[in-house]
Amino acid sequence: MAIGSFGIIRPADVSPADVDIFYHYVKDRNVTSEVTLQKLDSATILTPVYHNDNTGGAANVEILGGLYNLKLESASFPELGIYTLHLRPKQIRTKITDCGILASLPSVRGLVIDLSNIPSDDLNKFSPQGLVGYRIEYINPNDNTKVPNFYRVITSNFYCEPITTNLTNTTQKAIRYRYSDSATNLMFLTITPSAAPSTRPTTVPYIGQPEQKIILTNTYFNPTTIEIEMVEHDASTLAYALYGNQSKAVSNGIYTIYDKDNNIYKQYNLYEIKDQFNETLYEIREKRTDIDESLNFDTISK
Repeated sequence: MAIGSFGIIRPADVSPADVDIFYHYVKDRNVTSEVTLQKLDSATILTPVYHNDNTGGAANVEILGGLYNLKLESASFPELGIYTLHLRPKQIRTKITDCGILASLPSVRGLVIDLSNIPSDDLNKFSPQGLVGYRIEYINPNDNTKVPNFYRVITSNFYCEPITTNLTNTTQKAIRYRYSDSATNLMFLTITPSAAPSTRPTTVPYIGQPEQKIILTNTYFNPTTIEIEMVEHDASTLAYALYGNQSKAVSNGIYTIYDKDNNIYKQYNLYEIKDQFNETLYEIREKRTDIDESLNFDTISK
């Protein structure tokens, strides 16, 4: 009997609009100040990579799954130090309108949400079956904290409308819901688990309560963290000082370092400090802020 190997990881074809990107800045690794997150516009800085003629997919229209360009504007990272970027699936916060039952299938329980409470930028996701696979997390109504390590998964979602039914059991609510083929302001979400196990038919899983706040999150990819350290020098600028062209003006002691294109990169004043007996005590190299442009390399080397 042959045993096959099967991979289970699928790269995500996620839209930048489905990603939240935050960053936190500290001056160095010894700083212990409180973390303060700033949000970046994912649609601006995150762009998907598309297939081309060499990758086997439809060129320029089909996303090469899992591969994205992250373009960070320097204006957002002006200080030297450590920036920690956190990329996570976008969260949509809303509240439960009702915990309802389908009139045609009384055994099916689910959540009813009012689409008027959904941010306008996210309404396009709330189409029939558009939320399948989303994760629901719950906010504790007593202290507004998220219930830790507890969630449900959406298995279907459709537009719905409330109807009144005659019930023999007066302890049950008379309002039921039915699916609607036309768009309404209400959406019925079936979730799992929502049915009692066969071994304990009276133990109904918790799915929430009316007016409780919830967090809807897509499950397209796993959150990831990227650390970016902004430094004054990199390998290229260090190479200027080690291997680049340099000059020293003998008369005024100006020492100049040039970049790879022979532009002035740094300038220093070179001088000596002597004692009363004219003995040299120190040799000083002092960084200049007033650059002498007459010491251009192409000019002085002619």
